[in-house]
Amino acid sequence: MSAAPSPLVSLLIGRQQFHELSLRARVVLSHLPLCVSVALTALLAAVFFSELLSNPHFIAGLAGVGVLLILSAVVPWDRLPYPSYWVIPLLDFVAIGFLRQGGGSELSGISLLAVFPVFWMAWSEIAPAAARLISFVAPLLIIWIPVFTGPEPVTAEALVGPALVPIVTLTVSVTASVFALSSTAQQLTLARKDRELRALLEESKVHVRRLDTVLNAVAVGVLVTDANGRDILSNVQQQRDRSVAMPQGIENPDEADLLVFEADRKTPFALEDRPIRRAVRGETFSDVLVWIGAGENQRAMLCTARPMQDDTGRFDGTVMAFSDVTDLVNALTVKEEFVSSVTHELRTPLTSIMGYLDLALEDADQLPEHVIHSLTIAMRNSERLLQLVEDLLFTAAGTLSIEPRSTALAEIVAGSVASALPRAEHAGVELVIDAAEPVVADVDPTRIGQVLDNLLSNAIKYSPGGGRVTVRALESDGAAVLEVSDTGMGMSEADQAEVFTKFFRTSSVRQAAIPGLGLGLAISKSIAEAHGGTLTFSSVLGSGTTFRVAIPLRDEKGGRPKTASLSQLPA
Repeated sequence: MSAAPSPLVSLLIGRQQFHELSLRARVVLSHLPLCVSVALTALLAAVFFSELLSNPHFIAGLAGVGVLLILSAVVPWDRLPYPSYWVIPLLDFVAIGFLRQGGGSELSGISLLAVFPVFWMAWSEIAPAAARLISFVAPLLIIWIPVFTGPEPVTAEALVGPALVPIVTLTVSVTASVFALSSTAQQLTLARKDRELRALLEESKVHVRRLDTVLNAVAVGVLVTDANGRDILSNVQQQRDRSVAMPQGIENPDEADLLVFEADRKTPFALEDRPIRRAVRGETFSDVLVWIGAGENQRAMLCTARPMQDDTGRFDGTVMAFSDVTDLVNALTVKEEFVSSVTHELRTPLTSIMGYLDLALEDADQLPEHVIHSLTIAMRNSERLLQLVEDLLFTAAGTLSIEPRSTALAEIVAGSVASALPRAEHAGVELVIDAAEPVVADVDPTRIGQVLDNLLSNAIKYSPGGGRVTVRALESDGAAVLEVSDTGMGMSEADQAEVFTKFFRTSSVRQAAIPGLGLGLAISKSIAEAHGGTLTFSSVLGSGTTFRVAIPLRDEKGGRPKTASLSQLPA
């Protein structure tokens, strides 16, 4: 094991700054320049002025500098009061004075050695005023003592002549002090910035730890890539999901090798259409369903991506989230299978009921009129119940067809209101018809009647305390319009966002135990859109709701509205 380098070596090779050394090392290094200069002076004296080596004052000065070097190295200055090391530069002036006294006229410039202790005291920044006073007085004494103790008479010329030396040392002291203050200020600034950087680094480490904890705590896979598609961050869940999609026999698969399938769980996803490829291109999307893996380990994932931007607004990467919805998809599949099974079972008794009603109506001429009226309403409601069963089947299958023909909306309104009137009277709800304007549109009367029946049924059910339901048929902005307004309970903003979701029922409806499946509005919206129209609404909680069906009267070429089939009910 190599020995640690000396303080001088550490300073020279840049391993440590001067202020980072121990106080003892700083004292030795501060005294060392004077020692080197005195050693060179002794060498010159030995070569050119050998008689000086026998001068007791000169020898005393040399010995004093050497002794002070030893004291600098052996005294534990860091254990003494901080300014105590000033004794070394103060005694340096004494040693220089002896050297000046012994050097005589041969080495008169030796008094300039006072620059070293002057510089040291000024650079230490201890008692700046005292340091400047000493830097002038001590060199002045060094050059004046020989004048007063010499054999020559003391004259003004002898005193003033060498006075340049203390002036120079005073200037050096002031200059060194200024530089020392500047250096100290820089050191303090650097130290402050270093503390700030360390604090920021520690804070960033804390943020990273918190981010890792949060990302690994959520049951959602998170992946962050840079602008070039390289992964820069992912959580544990994402790594698990990726392992499910990895094929066997390939250690480091790329995106093209991963097992990613479309919604049918069999068709491989085209490489360029895969969510990760789309996200790396900077696309924004939500809830893209893919299946990953194979066999029993196959999982359904909903993928969402949001691009990131740098300060200039350019694409700087993307953040993706992968949610495992396997259980939800399987539950929806089971639910649809259940709905399909139940509706198949309901169709048989309904068909039988309608058959017997039809037989009874064949003998209508032998029955009282009120019985005929009741049987007619029962037949119509049975037909609508059968239609609802078929809608449940369509919901499970995801298809719905319409057969449009020219129809007067007033007829549809009259039929729906007649069917709803008994329920309205029982609930204490007043039905008002506003269909004086003759409006004829190309619609499927059965399907539009189904929509109006749903809207009227909801309006009556959701007005439990009585009230008024108004049905309007009108023409507006090139469209045939049906409106159903009620003065019932209305809906909150949160419920309005889910109103067309299949099987959704508001919390207030569930609390009031109002019956229903939550399919009517979803099917009604699908029927309206299949006609090329829209179903919209406005609602205020506690003040009622208005639903508006708008069907275009003609397309851009003046023909019938574009009505064909509905490929899929809204989710």
